[in-house]
Amino acid sequence: MKLFIIAAVLAVAAAAPSSYKAPSYPATSYPAPKYPTPSYPAPAYPAPAYPAPAYNKDNKYADITVTSQSDERNIDGSGAWSYALSDYTTREESYAQKKFQGVTYDSYGKESYGEVQGHTNKGSSYWVSPEGEKFTLTWVADDAGFQPKGDHLPVAPVHVYELPVAPVHEYELPVAPVHIPFNGKGYKIY
Repeated sequence: MKLFIIAAVLAVAAAAPSSYKAPSYPATSYPAPKYPTPSYPAPAYPAPAYPAPAYNKDNKYADITVTSQSDERNIDGSGAWSYALSDYTTREESYAQKKFQGVTYDSYGKESYGEVQGHTNKGSSYWVSPEGEKFTLTWVADDAGFQPKGDHLPVAPVHVYELPVAPVHEYELPVAPVHIPFNGKGYKIY
């Protein structure tokens, strides 16, 4: 009840008209300042004289231009892109998302083995070297790693010799003597 009375008194005090009026002052008018206009000539810069660019261009080959190009991206994360140049250089590549079994790390660095999202990639490229040699490179990159194939890639040597085998010892190893415990007074403990 006391709270209701206090709230009512405050409401009446807030609703009472006030006799205070703000004083009114006459508006002041100041003349606009007058500044002298600067009188200096505009700067004249001489045009720079640059020599014509000298490119070390090998005129043995015509200018290479892009003859075709494509880029396809799908909502599921897969896609493909390719291009071809006027010197017969080509490159094609396709990729897709795939779930792998792999190692994941949480925010504390704890390692766990489970299903992870990754990309698979496959593609090919063809080009002609300045010496006229033709190269073709194909590759696949997936959960088995990066596997390039091409006739120009080096091949690991094949072992044509038999690997050495550790020698086999045919002698009998010595046996350690059996320790018979004594009780300290010269008697055997059985």
